[in-house]
Amino acid sequence: MQNLSSTPALNLVTRPRRVRTTAAMRRLSAQTSLEPRNLIQVLFVRDGISEPQPIVSMPGQFQHTLESLVSEVQKAIDAGIACVDLFGVPREEDKDETGSVAWAEDGILNRGLRVLREKFGDQIVIMADTCLDEFTTHGHCGPLTQDEWGNEVVDNDRAVEAYCAMAISQAKAGAHTVSPSGMMDGQVGAIRDALDEAGYTDVSIMAYSAKYASAFFGPFRDAVGSTFKGDRKTYQQDPSQRREALLEAQLDIEEGADFVMVKPAMAYLDIVRELAEVSPVPVAAYQVSGEYAMIEAAAEKGWIDRERIVLESLMGIRRAGADMILTYYATEVAQWLNRSVR
Repeated sequence: MQNLSSTPALNLVTRPRRVRTTAAMRRLSAQTSLEPRNLIQVLFVRDGISEPQPIVSMPGQFQHTLESLVSEVQKAIDAGIACVDLFGVPREEDKDETGSVAWAEDGILNRGLRVLREKFGDQIVIMADTCLDEFTTHGHCGPLTQDEWGNEVVDNDRAVEAYCAMAISQAKAGAHTVSPSGMMDGQVGAIRDALDEAGYTDVSIMAYSAKYASAFFGPFRDAVGSTFKGDRKTYQQDPSQRREALLEAQLDIEEGADFVMVKPAMAYLDIVRELAEVSPVPVAAYQVSGEYAMIEAAAEKGWIDRERIVLESLMGIRRAGADMILTYYATEVAQWLNRSVR
């Protein structure tokens, strides 16, 4: 048997392992960073509850009361998170065909925004979800109509009109940023005009530019108490589309978007990369409920190292080019990152 200890050293000019020799060396040579400021904490506030309600399909996440919402945002601020994105969960009796409680001054989402702005001012960016699916009885992202063949479809232009009313009400309630997620044609330009005409020229828009009709959204329906049946394939992008994502983002930027987003993240990192290479505005990616639920389920079984895989998944999204990541892990991960640099 050959004595390996006597094997002569390879005559290599380049040895990539030299920059992996120690933890300090790996930090020194790192090409991508993950910091608390890159993370956006997604939160839910629900009307008519007296204590936070756990979201069964998203272990560790809750529908919050106004009081517990404030507590969660304080944790995010303390951890160095730069932004929270707020979704509202109305009472069933407040839903209607058009989702009108979405822009009501006393609607749960606007009450939540108002409480956060009054409590925290400009300490953190307060973003509001600007869509109707949580507020309609049918769970679609806009009012329904029938096409010429008798098929029930979302009325694009009426939906955009509702988004404008919603965005103005959110700005009035204190949102720094509105985030239209319905994937209606022309929504960004119409909202920009509406905000400007109402005097909210400083309120920014995060456009859900490339939102796919994805199965990864499943647990989110529990999070917002949706009774939705069917699919959103006529207005959200088909998973096979690549160029269309770039077209949608281009249109949103031309209409005045301040940020563009890809949703979901994990299965669409190629889209994140392509968009990041051409976008003149910051690019966000949303690590959605299904991505979260899969990690939690596997971790609960002991099949994966939860902390390592969460950090790896987020680093992958950053490496693909996302400037910011919407994730249910944001505050927890920020606390891990802060611990690691002490």
